[in-house]
Amino acid sequence: MPIWRLPEGKAREGKGILYLPDVIGIWQNSKLMADQYAANGYLTLVLDEFNGDPLSLNRTGDFDFMGWLQNGSDGKTRTPRKLSSVPLATALVPRWYVVRHYKDGIEVGYLAHPSFVDEEELEAITGPLSIAAAETDDIFPAEKRHKSEEILKKTGQPYQINLYSGVSHGFSVRGKVEVQVERFAKEQAFLQAVTWFNEFL
Repeated sequence: MPIWRLPEGKAREGKGILYLPDVIGIWQNSKLMADQYAANGYLTLVLDEFNGDPLSLNRTGDFDFMGWLQNGSDGKTRTPRKLSSVPLATALVPRWYVVRHYKDGIEVGYLAHPSFVDEEELEAITGPLSIAAAETDDIFPAEKRHKSEEILKKTGQPYQINLYSGVSHGFSVRGKVEVQVERFAKEQAFLQAVTWFNEFL
């Protein structure tokens, strides 16, 4: 079930954030982040991409992630959600959907530690894109990050890639606040997103 957060204080008229959470789905941290975007004046919609079947934080070491991603717990094939009917101007995604859905009306994008970004989809973006990358990330490693830089440069769109040291994939939503380097990276990645939206949206 999606959740809405209404802007606090001075709202940015006609501006909204479509927040597609990572594989953990809608949980305490994604709700807190939605609250933060609302506090910065943005109507925020958090979608339940996994229809109530998100990945557990406490999974076993032999968990078949790719099997779950393809089929879910119920064995049904997962299909990307159509965003064309969502009346919001932008998207925030720690995964790959923001790149995929510029064609559906997304105007400005931000990704934190992206996953499975397709090069052809990245080449086809039609608006500004900002990426917060982790120093240690098997899904978005240095080679993929550098290739993404090359592709983004060729698009002619404004882009930004910030690399955060001492953190790994998932830091922007699952960073440990009691660990200074993780807390700093998490907070700065959020500020990166808000600054980007404020400038380009």
